[in-house]
Amino acid sequence: MFHYLTKIALTTVLVVAISEVAKRNNFLGALLASIPIVSILALIWLYNDTQNIIMVSTLSRSIFWLVLPSLSLFITLPILLDHGVNFYLSLIISIVITICCYWGIVTILHYYNIKL
Repeated sequence: MFHYLTKIALTTVLVVAISEVAKRNNFLGALLASIPIVSILALIWLYNDTQNIIMVSTLSRSIFWLVLPSLSLFITLPILLDHGVNFYLSLIISIVITICCYWGIVTILHYYNIKL
């Protein structure tokens, strides 16, 4: 249980720290947020919990494929905001577009027998 709580606490601290850094320095906040810290932590936690290299490799490969559609959020959100759309509406629209992109990539990968 302590191990589980440590994982939660560390991940939470990182997210809060990044948002606090972004308040002071947008570039540094973006840089820290763009580093796949959560993915790296997930790979470390998975390896420490299972010692299974195949599971780590599979997760890493799946993360790669799913990063691609996630980029649509970071493309659509600033476009909508720059056009004066309300922040929360822009965020919702961007999330819906991202979900559609996830569905699309999963469908394409399934068609080519690429397992996630």
